[in-house]
Amino acid sequence: MLALYTHEDMLDHRPGEDHPERPERLAAVIEALEAADLDLEPRDAPLAEIEDLLRVHDRAYVEAILAAAPRAGRVQLDPDTWLSPGSLVAARRAAGAVAAAVRAVAGGEARRAFCAVRPPGHHAEPAASMGFCIFSNVAIGALVAQACGLSRVAVVDFDVHHGNGTQAALAGRPGVLFASIQQWPLWPGTGHPSEPAADNIRNAVSPAGGGAEGWRAAFGDLMAQVRDFAPDLILVSAGFDAHRDDPLGGGPDGQQLTEADYAWATRQIVAAAEASARGRVVSALEGGYDLQALGRSAAAHVRALQEG
Repeated sequence: MLALYTHEDMLDHRPGEDHPERPERLAAVIEALEAADLDLEPRDAPLAEIEDLLRVHDRAYVEAILAAAPRAGRVQLDPDTWLSPGSLVAARRAAGAVAAAVRAVAGGEARRAFCAVRPPGHHAEPAASMGFCIFSNVAIGALVAQACGLSRVAVVDFDVHHGNGTQAALAGRPGVLFASIQQWPLWPGTGHPSEPAADNIRNAVSPAGGGAEGWRAAFGDLMAQVRDFAPDLILVSAGFDAHRDDPLGGGPDGQQLTEADYAWATRQIVAAAEASARGRVVSALEGGYDLQALGRSAAAHVRALQEG
């Protein structure tokens, strides 16, 4: 059985009717998981404690987000990221889901978990929101894991966009490896292997229009480095916007992935976790903006997590 952390409060983050990161995304994931006949244990995502947010984020930033949360209307944090009246609770539950899942896995209450959350987190930097993201959910989870005694933690990010925020939060931290594959070139313009980075950062790229075969080859090389690191836990930033049907990362200029590619990638992650981490994996939803492709891909990912 796989633990599923989510909460209906995360539907109340409403950045705007035309915004790609809309509540229907989470609903599509939950509906697809329910229809997939998976053996899941639903658990409520708690509100992240302020102390956990401060493991990654500057106190001034956290206090600014708390103060900016509106009672009505919307507040713009950056060109892509907005707060609505329900956004603060949603963002705290998104980060809280990952923290709770990590604690459950570290404590032996679960072996693996999937966090169906929004808003996503991998672009949020220690002192700034960015790219739909408010709190750095998976980076917070990595530091919670170390506080729970899992000294070596790997983060694998297969969203089509580079997880610049996770990299900024984890760069140079002992016992943590950040391994990310992204399309190149693509927003936010970071994450090329030639870019100077701390020794615990591993970036791989797949060219625009490169297709699934090249993506799989690059991801396989990245996972070899994760296996060499021998983590005690693998965290996954599971973004599904490299799918061929995705409006932001798909089409002929994208990676043209399908749900079969995500299942394959998940099996590589599970195999690495089995080798050194007693199979422990915690995954959290990042991108993916075509509702049908997102639902199918999330279900394929969770099935591979469960069956591995």
